[in-house]
Amino acid sequence: MYYAAGALLLAILLGFFTSPWLAVLPLLLAAFFLWFFRDPERVIPALAGAIVSPGDGKVTDIVPFLAGGRNQTRISIFLNVFDVHVNRSPISGTIRRVEYRHGKFNSAMAGESAEFNEQNIVTIEGEGHCVTFKQIAGLIARRIVFTKQQGDTVARGERVGLIKFGSRVDVILDSQAALQVRLGDRVRGGSTILALAPTAGPAGAQRTAASAPVPPVATTVAGGK
Repeated sequence: MYYAAGALLLAILLGFFTSPWLAVLPLLLAAFFLWFFRDPERVIPALAGAIVSPGDGKVTDIVPFLAGGRNQTRISIFLNVFDVHVNRSPISGTIRRVEYRHGKFNSAMAGESAEFNEQNIVTIEGEGHCVTFKQIAGLIARRIVFTKQQGDTVARGERVGLIKFGSRVDVILDSQAALQVRLGDRVRGGSTILALAPTAGPAGAQRTAASAPVPPVATTVAGGK
């Protein structure tokens, strides 16, 4: 909104003191900024164990790895300049850790950006498991915004921040979670289910995520840009 207000003010000044034609470019910029920072409402899935996408974009990487003796999976989602850049919490729970790391501004598409780029790392514990997601700055994106703090309670799909002008979000989860997306899928923040974590049944028995009913994933569109 501040970007749009600044561009609009510049357009008014140029139009008043010079020529109206010179105001066209800042007016177009103001319109772009208003469109870029749009924040549409989303339908948040209520399915137990659902881990939703923290952002809009394209799934560019799904990597299994070992960390701390545990098998985990990393799902990487690239947000280009045309995507909604509001970030949302992947699960309901309590924010256990927030770590901001200063780093490089390489292309967010590059594999090493997950380790070396400027990023904010958030770990949320809830619903019987922990999920970590990263807000990663890119070549153009230089500003990461996170509006919550360690100890805050968040709901699944709740707005927690944004990354400005092209970026990437990574979701790190336990390998037992049943993936619901594939490489190249288009996802929407807060509404697309990335994976289903194991949940406890009525009698306390553990039910695997793979056996849980999966609703139609109408919010996921296969295919790349």
